[in-house]
Amino acid sequence: MQRYLRRPVAISFFPLLQTWVTEYARAVMRNINSKLKVFKMPTRTIKAMMILLTTLSAVSGGIASATDAQQSASPILIELFTAEGCSSCPPADAFLRILDESQPVPGAQLIMLGEHVDYWDNQGWRDPFSSAPLTDRQRGYERALGRAEPYTPQFIVDGTSEMRLSERPKIAQLLKDAAAAPKIPVSIDSLKIEPGTPAFLSGKVTADGNAQGHKSDVFLGLALDHFESKVLRGENRGQTLTHVAVLVELVKLGELTPGGKFSQDFRVPVKAGVDPGNLRVIGFVQESRYGKVIGAALRRTATGPS
Repeated sequence: MQRYLRRPVAISFFPLLQTWVTEYARAVMRNINSKLKVFKMPTRTIKAMMILLTTLSAVSGGIASATDAQQSASPILIELFTAEGCSSCPPADAFLRILDESQPVPGAQLIMLGEHVDYWDNQGWRDPFSSAPLTDRQRGYERALGRAEPYTPQFIVDGTSEMRLSERPKIAQLLKDAAAAPKIPVSIDSLKIEPGTPAFLSGKVTADGNAQGHKSDVFLGLALDHFESKVLRGENRGQTLTHVAVLVELVKLGELTPGGKFSQDFRVPVKAGVDPGNLRVIGFVQESRYGKVIGAALRRTATGPS
């Protein structure tokens, strides 16, 4: 059995973001949605966040707002392997939220997945969202990328590229390349919440295959749209962490052959304690054995599923 490092590895972030996290993360995460009269963001914090967004806006020279037009934009799947017990993860979680809310790549729709691994659970705090299958998913990526050990936080873009906040100049180009990559159409239709105990979420995922592509797997993910968690122990003790797109269920629906078509109904139980109205439904097609993500789609149950 593969063994993890005795203490999980955590990457460092560039100095301005690190300063922001050290001094202001708690206040920012608790109050980012508050009115200005309740929370006044310090100047240095604003500058740090602006550098992040300016880096991303370099893709096209400007920041694009999230609109309904993104439903037809080129999807980019961004997976963040994270853990509430990791002290280096809150800035990555915050950055995922910045990307999610700002949607800074014109012509693209950034689709997030926060995937909480379980190998930090013995460091003083058991992450309520951690799961062994998501740890296995990260280990699959490590094998595909030729890495010896997993680490947190780790961003994976479209299944094939790592995005490191410590390599800030490369982020814009990485997302630009991902936006330009050809994608196949994927859709999530007839989305419906079936009340009950448990509640069920049903619908249909369809996808058209690429004749030049490889054999691919079609996945359905259920993620919490947003969630706040107060950490009582461990490295992040006392912090209230704000998460977006927290993956709570990942199901393989089937396979898509090159040049073929895929259409599959689904009916998935909603886990106990999860509000069915606070979910994102993500369908994506990924080349087998942790390959390239060649198509993705996102729906939110809170926006009135059809």
